[in-house]
Order: sequence, then C-alpha cells, then structure tokens
Amino acid sequence: MPSPVYFCDIRSSLRENLHDKLERLMEAAGVGQVVKPGELVAIKLHFGERGGHAYIRPTFVRRVVDRVHVLGGKPFLTDSSTLYPGERKEAVSALRCGIEHGFAYAVVNAPLVMCDGLRGHSARRVAVNGEIFKSVDIGLEILEADSLLVLSHFKCHELTGFGGALKNLGMGCSSRQGKLEQHSTLGPKVSAKHCTACGACLKACAHQAIDLGSGVAAIDAELCTGCGRCISVCEEQAIRIQWNEAAPLVMQKMAEYALGAVSGKQGKLLFVNFITQVSPACDCYGHSDAPIVADVGIVAGSDPVALDQACADLVNQAPGLPGTALQNGHAPGGDKFRGVYPQIDWEAQLVHAEKVGLGRRSYQLIRLEES
Repeated sequence: MPSPVYFCDIRSSLRENLHDKLERLMEAAGVGQVVKPGELVAIKLHFGERGGHAYIRPTFVRRVVDRVHVLGGKPFLTDSSTLYPGERKEAVSALRCGIEHGFAYAVVNAPLVMCDGLRGHSARRVAVNGEIFKSVDIGLEILEADSLLVLSHFKCHELTGFGGALKNLGMGCSSRQGKLEQHSTLGPKVSAKHCTACGACLKACAHQAIDLGSGVAAIDAELCTGCGRCISVCEEQAIRIQWNEAAPLVMQKMAEYALGAVSGKQGKLLFVNFITQVSPACDCYGHSDAPIVADVGIVAGSDPVALDQACADLVNQAPGLPGTALQNGHAPGGDKFRGVYPQIDWEAQLVHAEKVGLGRRSYQLIRLEES
C-alpha cells in the first residue's frame, strides 16, 4: 500500500500565505496525532554553515514550534555536531551558528539543544536489524524525546546525490562516532606537517591510542575505536578523517543509521521536506550555489522513504534552470541529480532504506486543496 505524502506548492495569496499553508499541511499529515500534551518534542533541523543561506528559514520553523505549543507539547530545536573541523564541530560553535542564522529563542520560541552533547559524544548504541550494522550510535536527546519532527531542506548532495529526510536522520541524528562509522572504515590520521604536539588529542583519547613520543601525534590503529574525539579537539586541524568509503555503501550505512534514529518512535514521527532553493551541494558548505530548479513546494508525512522519493520525483519533473551547476537533464523528467553528479546512484539510499524496513518508495501524492 502506498504511503501518503501531503504536498503544497509555494503559491500564496492575501487569503493564505505560505506559513499558513505549512500549518495546514502539517495538520493534514497528522501532527495532532504525533504530538500530545506534556511531551518533549525534538524538532530536528540543520542550522546551516556560516556563509550558506539555503537552510530552512526560521520563520517557517517558528510556525512549526507554535503548532507544537498549541498541541500542548514542549518543543526544542536540535542538531548535531559535524565530524569535520568547522563552524559546528562542537556544541558551543554550533549553537552560536544557529543563533546567528536566526534560530534564537526570541525568534523561534523554543530552546536549542544539541542532540549529541558538548563534543558529539553524548549518544547511545541502538540495536538495528541491518545488513551492515547490528547497532548504531544515535544522539541521546533524539532517543530521549517523546516525539520527533524532522524538518529537512531538500537539495543535491555530492556523496548521496540528494539530501533529504533520510540524510537528516542518518547523518544528522548520529554521534561523532556514528558519522565516522558511516564515512570511513579507517580511524583518523595525523598530518605531521600541521601537528604542534600540543597534547590536546592525547588528553581527549579515552583509549590510549595516541602517542607523542616521536614529537608529533601518532595514532595506533589497533587501539583506535574511531570515536572521533581527537578530531574535535585539534585546533590545528592536524587530525583528519580518511574519507575512504564508496558512495553506495555510505548511503546504505546512512539508511541503517536512520533506522536507529526512529527506534521506539512508532506513531511519534512527522517529516517535513522543503523543496526550496534546491542547491547543488550540502548545506554543510560555507556557501550556497544557485538552485538548479525553481522552488517546488513543501511535503509532509510519516514515511521518510516515501517523502524523499516524492521529492526526488518532483525535482526531476521540474525544468532545470540554465546557468547553474546542472550540466544535463534540464528537460522535465530529466535526472537532475545525475545532471550535477553523474557518478552518484542516488536511488541506492532509497532502495536500502526500503529493504531494511524504514518505509516504502511507493507513495500517493495528496495535494493540499486551496483554502
């Protein structure tokens, strides 16, 4: 049986603006059944990287928060630290970035809570019935929340073809160790050229896997568990990730991590994808390139696989915009994601997510009636 996916376009009028349509869309998708009085409601989104601008606008997030308040829930906005060094590598920098992008309490009417703690290690292993993983490392606050609303900016992605609800769940809800498990089969490596032997990594390592005896940090591959603590504390960025995992396997791992992120929340999930400013790369970059198609609309539902499939189809059905990163597939029906990243089989994440029982690729698109 196809999963229902509720859709509204971006048309608005004096009678109903887009914020009002978003609220009506959420009601149609069942937010009233997901959120109950007194519950702690995690609203997972991407705060965006400094310099970028394609992340979801705070005014839309505020409307989601307000609706949760009306339903009696206790909402908080949440994101996780990044694996790589940058503006969001730990909670202090990430929260500052979120506030600078407009997600301050005064704007969104909800507190900001990092789902993986101060340095990306507040997490718990969750059992999953995957083909690759039997357990995954998920941010503790995602697991502790009573309900989970996932707001995702749908766009292209250089490793997974596109990023939507599945990526927001799998990568966005995992700990630092979880992100490393998805991206690499190897532990971090040290650039001797950049290492100053300050000892910060030595203190941070909980497994005695780092030695400074040679004058620079050296990581013992047999003792290293791949937790990534050393990456976050190295101010010189001398400790680096070995990005050695092939794209199809990353997508399969991501799907199994997404399965862990929704563990124990049957009937307590709602996903909202914004198909706006469909940029050619991840929002983790410090810039947002020109969108490859015009804004399409917003979709909502309880099945993240169906939601992402519907978004991919809607983007592909749209005409591509000239003068952008889109190299081919401009005609309606053309593959926009391969038009930007021809080597990426973006359907792999959908195929595997369906295979492990996260949802269905078949969907029924239900268009929101005009008010």
